[in-house]
Amino acid sequence: MSQQPSITQHYHERTKYDEETIASKSQGLDWSKQPVPFKEYKLGKIIDLKSYLQEDTTEVWWKRLSRLLLSSYGLTARIDTIGAPIYLRAAPSAGGLYPAEIYLVSRGTPLLPPGLYNYQAQTHSLVHFWEDEVWQSLQSACCWHPVLQDTQIAIAITAVFHRSAWRYQDRAYRRIFLDTGHLLGNLELAGAINDFRPHLIGGFIDEAVNNLLYLDTDNEGAIAIIGLADLLDVQQNLSCGLTALASAIQTDYPAIPDGQLLPYYHKATAIDSNPPQLELSSAVEDKYNFPFCLKVPTISAPIDWEGKLEKLKQTIFQRRSTRAYNGENLTLDELKALLDFTYQPQNYIDQELDGAPDYFALQLIETFIAVSGVEGLESGCYYYAPKSQELRQIRFKNFRRELHFLCLGQDLGRDAAAVVFHTADLKAAIAQYGDRVYRYLHMDAGHLGQRLNLAAIRLGLGVSGIGGFFDDRVNEVLGIPVDEAAIYITTLGRPR
Repeated sequence: MSQQPSITQHYHERTKYDEETIASKSQGLDWSKQPVPFKEYKLGKIIDLKSYLQEDTTEVWWKRLSRLLLSSYGLTARIDTIGAPIYLRAAPSAGGLYPAEIYLVSRGTPLLPPGLYNYQAQTHSLVHFWEDEVWQSLQSACCWHPVLQDTQIAIAITAVFHRSAWRYQDRAYRRIFLDTGHLLGNLELAGAINDFRPHLIGGFIDEAVNNLLYLDTDNEGAIAIIGLADLLDVQQNLSCGLTALASAIQTDYPAIPDGQLLPYYHKATAIDSNPPQLELSSAVEDKYNFPFCLKVPTISAPIDWEGKLEKLKQTIFQRRSTRAYNGENLTLDELKALLDFTYQPQNYIDQELDGAPDYFALQLIETFIAVSGVEGLESGCYYYAPKSQELRQIRFKNFRRELHFLCLGQDLGRDAAAVVFHTADLKAAIAQYGDRVYRYLHMDAGHLGQRLNLAAIRLGLGVSGIGGFFDDRVNEVLGIPVDEAAIYITTLGRPR
């Protein structure tokens, strides 16, 4: 009897879209049951953060924390409708469902007593719902990660699964972690603006963190921990540690009905009290380095964020997903600038940004770009080599029609000037990090996607992420091996 594929490979195959089965996986939405994207705590001390947003406030630390949370996941707009109002946030979310919740864990400082806090985005406040000392429990749950030795505050990000599953069923798991990646991208950049440095921790004992936060694990689970270093506190001299740990690889699992795959899979990717020893593979050279292919250097002058990153802060609040493109071309210089900001953070140290932000398994992510309308660049598919900072053409064709189809008939794919694909060799990734790697890949792809989002908005361009696509058609169009799993798509163009 042959061995089953790992649960990650099984989940990925089960949640693929294709033209023959997508209709059966779609269902009419019961709008009366749409989940509320806010969590309510009926007990706890409320800390109003709105007053600390004033320029003349003398509470500098509170001002920095208030702005960090607002810039990362706070409300940026309210749209009144016939029914309930629609709230938009600083980080994009598939379907505007916002499955993530942000918790603060305090070690205990003169300004923030020890305990657990939930960020209430709707009112821009914190609710202190648990007042006892919890830091040592957090350290233990995070396998005594060195970042938590000297920091005083940590952020825990959780997912309320049914908020996304209501619309996207089992495939929602992908979108939840892409959404979390957007949020992590905002945390990284908002941290720089407000003199904090987020340190990512993806490897933790799931059950211990869930218990620490008093989560209802049938509906919610912890998905990322961030040690938040205060850059103005010289005592927080942090040691380096691994951002990711491996989980086991599960190949023995039962038949899982539709609708139950997401919760089963999440529990299967958990780390227990004895995580496997992680052996990082050596860095590999950029792929697709053929001597005959067209190679286009992408070195670019950095985007100017002006006045201690004032433009970056404004851009985070102004970001919106583009609904339609006008089909006009981008310039090659614009595409180079987008790639430079997204993949070359070391070029922004002079602008006080982090030159080496944390990712979980970035070395496993590959980037391909389908170019349909970039002045000075032939149409076709290009592999982006971040180390060499160049585009390498691997296919020679305008793919507008194919892009329209594989993006589920969305005009964004057809009318975009360039479409960025993030992929990963799933089998190789599982061999290194276990089944938990699916979390890491999607959060990293979302993180990259958020940097693309903000760079595009700063340049006055349109941008929109796409998490729903015909998976196998991506490989056909790009001409890449079937082992490369499509993770995320970001479309770029000129807004209509």
